[in-house]
Amino acid sequence: MAVKHVIPHDLGHDLARKATRHALESYRKALPDYDPRGRWVTADRAEVQFTVLGRTLTGSVDVRPREVALHLEVPFLFRAFQSIAMQVVEKEIQTWLDKARAGDLDDEPDEPPKA
Repeated sequence: MAVKHVIPHDLGHDLARKATRHALESYRKALPDYDPRGRWVTADRAEVQFTVLGRTLTGSVDVRPREVALHLEVPFLFRAFQSIAMQVVEKEIQTWLDKARAGDLDDEPDEPPKA
């Protein structure tokens, strides 16, 4: 089952992209037990995956001019947890969007993080 979720933002596209890259990298470091991985396939799209209870879930994150769109393929057995998973990811992305809005992102290059 495909689950889609949109996080609206009011940032410029480049700043939203940078905030989203920070969020995914932070998520990867904070939750190593879920083996989160990501690969930026374009400047605005990352393919992501993580493992829960021995099952690998895959999806994508797309940075758009006014939103960050999440897409996750959720097996039937995990449907009960889909809203929790989306809330966790949304919270992390929203935290970094807020940091970007406040001018609190560091000056690292706007390059995709290494997965």
